[in-house]
Amino acid sequence: MNMIQPETGSGTPAARLLFVLLAILFAVVTTACSNDPLPSWNDTKSKNDIINFVEKVTSKDNIGYVAPTERIAVFDNDGTLWSEQPLYFQAIYTFDRVMAMAPQHPEWKDQEPFASVLKGDINGALSGGEIALLELAMATHAGMTIEEFADQVRDWITTARHPETGRLYKEMVYLPMLELLDYLRANQFKTFIASGGGIEFMRVFAEEVYGVPPEQVIGSSIKTKFEMRDDGPVILRLPELNFIDDKEGKPVAINQYIGRRPVAAFGNSDGDLQMLQWTAAAEGARFCLIVHHTDAEREWAYDRLSHVGKLNKALDEAQNRGWTIVDIKKDWKHVYPLN
Repeated sequence: MNMIQPETGSGTPAARLLFVLLAILFAVVTTACSNDPLPSWNDTKSKNDIINFVEKVTSKDNIGYVAPTERIAVFDNDGTLWSEQPLYFQAIYTFDRVMAMAPQHPEWKDQEPFASVLKGDINGALSGGEIALLELAMATHAGMTIEEFADQVRDWITTARHPETGRLYKEMVYLPMLELLDYLRANQFKTFIASGGGIEFMRVFAEEVYGVPPEQVIGSSIKTKFEMRDDGPVILRLPELNFIDDKEGKPVAINQYIGRRPVAAFGNSDGDLQMLQWTAAAEGARFCLIVHHTDAEREWAYDRLSHVGKLNKALDEAQNRGWTIVDIKKDWKHVYPLN
């Protein structure tokens, strides 16, 4: 008895059915991939922790539900949203400003820490510690209006390049963290920056680079004053420290500027520990994440002994308390935005 064989030519019903099925399968796979909110993250525990937390606090039928008005997320900047090696980028900006301003200050060639900066001896300039850095900052960040300072920062951030990568500094932001910011905002989180960096320094580029508007940026500051001039009123930057937004200062500033305790906090160093502790201590669903720099090939590898972004006590606490620890080498498909 002869069996009837199905036709398998390109125009046969069987072939057309196979084509339709393959097309449907391809569409399903493509849709699943496009719906990935964190495509630059590998499918590891860190990514799952983030997604599980967001789903928990945004699902009304979940015991961990958090109302949109309470969905506050705070991010450190240096080492959390962009790189911080070999020095904090604002420190590099400060040194560049010393070089630019040197012709108007001939006395600097014999005056430390300016003399070391002008010689290219950064270690010598830094040997004076916080006092030397403060002196450099006051000389280069004060004595001008807020608009003049913003113009100088804007010019630098759009032209200066990192000495090792050759990238613009604003291109050294972490693509996975940009995706995370977008993912949180898509789920009605309000995202804030809470950094030890200068508040008016970061406000120049935070909205363009991170999508964080100036009013949602918290940072260290110098004092300012209102002054009436012939051409109108100005706010003048004074050579006097106002507030350091680091360590214990972070939760204090978050409370002062935001007025709500965060439900999520993201950092990378011991300078972020108190912000993470304060976030974690509140009732209800809370999420704390540490970015651990482990990728010497694509970025830098450092933690407990680093002179910049030291991660020691915060790493221990994150491990002991079950906070999410992002291993850059293992967890991120890409580090910087793709050109």
